[in-house]
Amino acid sequence: MSINRVIISGNLTRAPELRSTASGMPVLGFGVAVNDRRKNPQTGEWEDYPNFIDCTMFGSRAEALSRYLGKGTKVSIEGKLRWSQWERDGQKRSKIEVIVDELEFMSSRNSDSSYGGGMGGGYSAPSSPGASGGYAAPAAPPMAAPVVDASSSVYDEDIPF
Repeated sequence: MSINRVIISGNLTRAPELRSTASGMPVLGFGVAVNDRRKNPQTGEWEDYPNFIDCTMFGSRAEALSRYLGKGTKVSIEGKLRWSQWERDGQKRSKIEVIVDELEFMSSRNSDSSYGGGMGGGYSAPSSPGASGGYAAPAAPPMAAPVVDASSSVYDEDIPF
């Protein structure tokens, strides 16, 4: 038995690209930056090392979400890894990408509260090839975004494990 599930959260690295397959199915491609924190052995300081993950979403939900996603949008995604290999100019190339099954907004659009009240847990958008309809309705009415002090944050060194 094998398990192929991925859950990541991060910020979009670029504006999403919406295209469609020959059969007309919408395909949304975007990148997510996920930071890895490591201690620099020379300075002893914690540093962020970004990982850039290519993501692909299929179906009508991909088309609907393309209007709400933009560079810098903080999202949480769940999906599966897919490895692709091809040849270009005589060189073999390959990449691993995440095929997105679910996407959740972790911050509101343009970081204001006029868009869905923060959407910290309100909207979840499952998507898979062959799925129909727009993104899922909210489980509960959107609530006002909580006020968060930007000066306080949690880092890996604050967690005891």
